[in-house]
Amino acid sequence: MWRWAGAVMMVWSGYGMAVCPVWSHAKAEQEINRLSAQIARWDKAYWQDGVSNVNDEVYDQLSEQLKQWQRCFGDEHAALMLPATRGTTRHPVSHTGVEKIKDSAALREWMRNRGDLWVQPKVDGVAVTLVYRQGRLVQATSRGDGLKGEDWTTKVQALPRIPVHTTGLLANSVLQGELFLRREGHIQQQMGGMNARARVAGAMMRHGESALLNDIDVFIWAWPDGPASMPQRLTALTQAGFLWTEAWTRKITRAEEAEALRQQWYHSPLPFVTDGIVVRSGQEPKGEEWLPGEGRWVVAWKYAPAARVTEVKAITFTVGRTGRIAVVATLEPVQLDDKRVQRVNLGSVARWQRLDLAPGDQIQVSLAGQGIPRIDSVVWRGADRTKPEPPASGYTPLTCFYATPACREQFIARLVRLSAPSVLNIEGVGEAGWRLLHQIHHFEHLFSWLTLSKAQLQQTPGLSAQRGLQLWHRFDLARQLPFTRWLEALGVPLPRTALNALRDQDWLILQQRDERSWQQVAGVGQARARRLIEFVHHPTLIALTSWLRTQGVKGFQAEKISGCRGDNGKPADPASGATPACEP
Repeated sequence: MWRWAGAVMMVWSGYGMAVCPVWSHAKAEQEINRLSAQIARWDKAYWQDGVSNVNDEVYDQLSEQLKQWQRCFGDEHAALMLPATRGTTRHPVSHTGVEKIKDSAALREWMRNRGDLWVQPKVDGVAVTLVYRQGRLVQATSRGDGLKGEDWTTKVQALPRIPVHTTGLLANSVLQGELFLRREGHIQQQMGGMNARARVAGAMMRHGESALLNDIDVFIWAWPDGPASMPQRLTALTQAGFLWTEAWTRKITRAEEAEALRQQWYHSPLPFVTDGIVVRSGQEPKGEEWLPGEGRWVVAWKYAPAARVTEVKAITFTVGRTGRIAVVATLEPVQLDDKRVQRVNLGSVARWQRLDLAPGDQIQVSLAGQGIPRIDSVVWRGADRTKPEPPASGYTPLTCFYATPACREQFIARLVRLSAPSVLNIEGVGEAGWRLLHQIHHFEHLFSWLTLSKAQLQQTPGLSAQRGLQLWHRFDLARQLPFTRWLEALGVPLPRTALNALRDQDWLILQQRDERSWQQVAGVGQARARRLIEFVHHPTLIALTSWLRTQGVKGFQAEKISGCRGDNGKPADPASGATPACEP
């Protein structure tokens, strides 16, 4: 039941904004039945065997997805059905659950006109009721549906970290709290949830002993009908052996204080896993008034999930400047930290095929270093396994210097690369700008833009006259850039260290190098030397470099360049089949 409560209460407010899939009734029924059956199998393993076969976050989010689908297709009754629970033991005081808020503005609104406020970490574990009578622990009950739960008395009495005897005010008391897994220096921001909730629940429900029981402790977060004063409650709990509550409860008067503690606890070492903070009023109604969903005096502000489950909407392919085909998944947008993620790079076609990913599948995504989205796993595959066909192979570092329909993507990628500061530094021209210029001026090859006049650029639709003039100056300045920059523009397969160390200052010298000579350049081995020789003697590169000579580009102005060019100084496209005229 802890799972159902987490899945429903965490995201209830998001249902109204969720997008319903465009499915036929038959497809909707098929997808809903398949996911329902999977969640039922997970529930059965959990409730009957105390085994969690799925990550907590994945379970919660797929449960959310199922309920959304059920609402989308009119199955309201099914959407509200709860998983079966074996719990028959009634709680003396009901568990109310905690209303979730989404941000600091919502917290400030909730705090308005409320006083005596306290903040605690939201410890991630399994809720429990402890009942003490005449100083003895006589009943321990899992949360269940908030009214009834499973009898865990024998298991809890055996937990070495939980007091079985109490005195004073606690001799006859009802306590509500969280059974949690003790951790040493757990940093939530770095380590995430560690599936701690499921591990605790599994240990409590599994028949027989478990070594994990020695590491389970309790964080008391409610003492219904206890002392009216929060400080009194905290002191009494500490004296009775419940050590965590007073140590991790802070009085606040402003929302900013709660927000600061939320950030501090998220980034600091803690003795338990957390998933947010809880803000509560010290003034609570009588226990007899507590009902599931009616805890108006307490709210939770959860951390943004470190990973989210989302749907793959489409699979697309891009061809990079070197001819490498990359696969990109377009996703149903999700928020991770401060990023809205709606695309993720899957890498190569081979990796995509290994992932067996199709539109309609559900994946778990998170942020890698520097906030780059990544796929952690495929958590659910749809019934429809229709996948797009990847582009035909055949693109290489020596293809698509000339514009053809088949070369469009690699050709544009080559143009975009020219704008980089380390290449020709053509500031302000991104992919959209290059596509516009190519569409209007019909580039023949990678460097056709060098021939554009001031007037042509200033009269380009989509560019202002001033912007056109700026581009003309940028293009003209490119002619005077160092020779190594133009080697980068051509895509010569030299690593950066080798380019920086290269003393050759014209193309003719490069063409005269043999394999042994290339291997004397830092960072160039035998295999790379062979690729370099192939590259600089390739007919396409010979044609382009001859053309660059006619444009006065530095490094291509030697008296002789071994190569050929077509009539009127235009480079001959080797793919055209025409035989270019060779220079003497």
